Amino acid sequence: MSLNRHQIREAAFQVLFALGSNSDASHEELYRQVLDGYHDQDEPPAYLVQLVDGVLEHQSELDEEISKYLKKTWSIERLARTDHLILQIAFFEINYVEEIPGKVAVNEALELAKKYADDTDKNFINGVLSNKLD
Repeated sequence: MSLNRHQIREAAFQVLFALGSNSDASHEELYRQVLDGYHDQDEPPAYLVQLVDGVLEHQSELDEEISKYLKKTWSIERLARTDHLILQIAFFEINYVEEIPGKVAVNEALELAKKYADDTDKNFINGVLSNKLD
């Protein structure tokens, strides 16, 4: 069974979260751990690698742009790690992945937020991303 894009985004979130705790961790080992339940996954899907590498490569630009959509009293540093990663993935898809419509990136971010954040965080993420698309 191969992964769909939603599962790949979730795997990217998990890998990025793990790398946030241990930046020296092996990407390949993290991919293996995250994809463990998918027996036909010898290699990580190309889109998973694109998301993880893309978010890491463009982190400062993504954070700079996310900051523009935060209230003046907020900063990137104040964001919960889960919210920050979900926003980074969504902004990366909106800015750098042409075949993904912005609305799809937003909906997928909200699906991740449903699973990994609470309702307040989900509403916050929705607000930031809705402003981005306006």
